[in-house]
Amino acid sequence: MVQLGLVVAQYDKHGEVIGEMERGAREAAAARDANIVDTVSVPGSYDTPLAADRLARRSDVDAVAVLGAIISGDTDHDAVIGHAAAQGLTDVSLDRDTPVTLGIIGPGMSQDEAEARTDKGGSAVTSAIELATELEQ
Repeated sequence: MVQLGLVVAQYDKHGEVIGEMERGAREAAAARDANIVDTVSVPGSYDTPLAADRLARRSDVDAVAVLGAIISGDTDHDAVIGHAAAQGLTDVSLDRDTPVTLGIIGPGMSQDEAEARTDKGGSAVTSAIELATELEQ
């Protein structure tokens, strides 16, 4: 059974995108007989690499799935946040030799586009399980 860490960025400008993504992630884990051993909530997507690193250090975590939503604003700030989070999570995965999957939707999307992509929570968990299983062999 794959043991997962889950990082959930709580920032969601207008609704239930994050809640739906987390529900999908938990459903995907249950459907694949994986266990989420710990969930760390952080304020926003920019904050996810540190939490992912803490989970990836644990001996009882085989992979980490990271969820978040970056909605476009009036500036390019969303792109800066998206790039920083993606690079930070890549670094964690390589430094810890632990799969860390990117379930952060955006940047450059509207609220409607975010609501249409809540399935990415389940996809991030599925990818984490598949990668952990493949690398275990």
